[in-house]
Amino acid sequence: MGSSKERDVPARQRFDMADAVPLLLDARMAVTSWTADAERLLGYPAGEVLGRRAADLLIPEDAARIPDLADRCHGDGGWAGLLSARHRDGHPLKLMVRVVPLRAAGGPVRWVVLLAELADSPGWHMSRSVLERITSRSPVGIAIVDPDLRYVWSNAALEQFGGGPPEQRLGRRLADIQPGLDAERIEAQMLRVLETGDPVVAYEHVGRVRSAPHRETSHAMSFIRLEDDHGDPIGVYYTVVDIGESYRARRRLALLDRAGEHIGRSLDVMQTAQELADVAVPGLADFVTVDLLESVLKGGEPAPGPRSDADAVPLRRAGHQSVQGGVPETAVGIGDVASYVAGSPPIRSLTDGESWREERLDPLAKEWTTGTPGSRAASFLDLGLHSVMIVPVRARGVTMGITTFFRRSRQDPFDEDDLALAEEFVGRAALCVDNARRYTRERDAALILQRNLLPHRFPDQDAVEVAAVYRPADELTGLAGDWYDVIPLSGARVALVVGEVAGHGIDGAAAMGRLRSAVQTLADLDLTPEEVLAHLDDVVSRAAREEGTGADDRTSGMQAVGASCLYVVYDPVSGQCSMAGAGHPAPAVVAPDGTVTFADLPHGPALGVGGLPFESLELNLAEGSVLALHTDGLIATPRTGRDPEAGRERLRRALEAHGQPLDGLCRRIVDDLVPTRPYDDVALLLARTRRLGAQQVATWDLPIDPAVVAEARKSTSQQLHTWGLDELAFTTELVVSELVTNAIRHASGPIRLRLITDQALICEVFDGGATAPHLRHPKTTDEGGRGLFLISQFTQRWGTRYTAEGKIIWAEQSLTDPAV
Repeated sequence: MGSSKERDVPARQRFDMADAVPLLLDARMAVTSWTADAERLLGYPAGEVLGRRAADLLIPEDAARIPDLADRCHGDGGWAGLLSARHRDGHPLKLMVRVVPLRAAGGPVRWVVLLAELADSPGWHMSRSVLERITSRSPVGIAIVDPDLRYVWSNAALEQFGGGPPEQRLGRRLADIQPGLDAERIEAQMLRVLETGDPVVAYEHVGRVRSAPHRETSHAMSFIRLEDDHGDPIGVYYTVVDIGESYRARRRLALLDRAGEHIGRSLDVMQTAQELADVAVPGLADFVTVDLLESVLKGGEPAPGPRSDADAVPLRRAGHQSVQGGVPETAVGIGDVASYVAGSPPIRSLTDGESWREERLDPLAKEWTTGTPGSRAASFLDLGLHSVMIVPVRARGVTMGITTFFRRSRQDPFDEDDLALAEEFVGRAALCVDNARRYTRERDAALILQRNLLPHRFPDQDAVEVAAVYRPADELTGLAGDWYDVIPLSGARVALVVGEVAGHGIDGAAAMGRLRSAVQTLADLDLTPEEVLAHLDDVVSRAAREEGTGADDRTSGMQAVGASCLYVVYDPVSGQCSMAGAGHPAPAVVAPDGTVTFADLPHGPALGVGGLPFESLELNLAEGSVLALHTDGLIATPRTGRDPEAGRERLRRALEAHGQPLDGLCRRIVDDLVPTRPYDDVALLLARTRRLGAQQVATWDLPIDPAVVAEARKSTSQQLHTWGLDELAFTTELVVSELVTNAIRHASGPIRLRLITDQALICEVFDGGATAPHLRHPKTTDEGGRGLFLISQFTQRWGTRYTAEGKIIWAEQSLTDPAV
């Protein structure tokens, strides 16, 4: 008979019926009440029963249980279960019994007993053979082990999981019949059930059984403690169900989830390929390689459709992973060329864009990669590889490479489900690779644009020592709308420019390029800072009007509206510095003694928005002063926002705290003031002023008299001799003669001749006229008009600039190539 707990449920079900027979027992378990129904059920009249112990009415086997059941009734407040009684005529009678306490105040405990006959209950007379047939034909594996975990019984269905037929299991433990199984973990569950009595349901075990040694299997096991009539454990009953299909389905879903989570976290082609290999190991394969076309790594567009020239197409190893440290299966490093034997499966898969699978590789076959000349190709047996899948990396109809999956330590070969799984997550990864490839192409093009728009190196000039740092807010593209420039001007002067265009990325960079080109063109006209900005404002407004009629408001012309610019001109001869700004923060000025001030620059409107005219500021800078031109990203942070005073104070402290070479100072300031992820694009241009010595400049005031031309030539020749530039005397005398003669003939007011030796020999003639000279190409018969033509032929460059008092015509000759 089963335990009391097993018999509890049917007993309760029967007692819900109206035909239950009641009895009353006293504290000694003696009968004190007997009804006609009880007499009809058991055959005893009341006189023969009253006062007798209830145990006398039971068969001896169950009568022996009464003391234990009495203890249970007292301890648990009642009991329900199955008992066998002896009928008055001698035959046994099967009963369902429920005992309920009846407590009276101050009196002993009495018991109400409810009886129900089970003679007609279905299943009561099932024989052992019937029950064994039920368990033996069950598709569920069932076994019973004793407290020592040795088999005492098992059904035939358990044989399908390995370990032999039931008779071979008897008296043996699980580790004896399944040596390849992790028996310790399973037996630990059995011991736990034996100790606690708590069943373990649906315990999942994954491993290899003797019936399928080369395939990983998964089973759900449930363990229940078996007890005798006294509640003592006598063993463990357990069941085994094959859940391999659901396990593999869950594993496939988990792998796909992991692929979606870990593949494509960046827009780097190589990293995405490595993520693909990392996800596949060890969940699907033991060794994985990802080889991509070289053009894909560079962001190029592979040819669509099947390839006919795959043998000649270079593949590079973009990622690989192995269950073994160091990936010993391959001699091809990341980034190296991966060459395959012509006609090999990798080449065929790349050529036709179809997957390929081989359950069992020929162990003596050589690997498909071509090694270095003279090296011996390893066989698959040498590498320990026995099963393979090759899946092309395809997205949007284009094959970009191949992914190869090998199994080494896992003995089960790849099957169709494995190939379908590999194709699914390689397909997902291929989209990420293609997105990364497209991003690489666009980013490289944008970076080339950016590099061509910003100065590669500063031009040679002696007016200032310069250093600059550029840091974009968009660290992915490296593109921004901020820019800086250093432009040499006539008369040894230099223009310093910093500007900012609203927006980031390639649109902002394109708008910045247009403005920078316009500024360089305007700088060549030798205009004053406020005139440069006025013309630049016209350029932006005109471009916005021309492009504003289209549907796209992201054109470079529209992006330039609202841009800011600071234009500074420094003269190393006089130390004069003039500047003007269009919606741009004023520069900081660091005096030679370290004092930091900010220029009181008139605030002009941003470019293209209209408003008040631009005004300039004139400063006289001592030699060694430092100008700090910057965009507002340097002084605007999430903490200070756009508060200019807080940002200026931070910049002031940074400039005062670092006395070091200009390059280091520039980089240190940006590192100190700008967070790792910049709040805005940042450009900082530092310029330390220099002065030309008195010995580098010679000036003569000349009267308006044709006779002074000869004197001017003579003075020029003497000065060149003093400077050691005698080889330039002839050309320079010609230039001086022509410029002074023109000033005397066509201009008015005083005439001044100035020579400057710097990066070039500069000759300047000032007069009070406002009319610009024009270069003409005289005919052979013309008597004049050849002066400026000769100057243009014999000098490196020449031009005109205007001042408040008149104009200056200048010409430069190279000091490194006198022939120019």
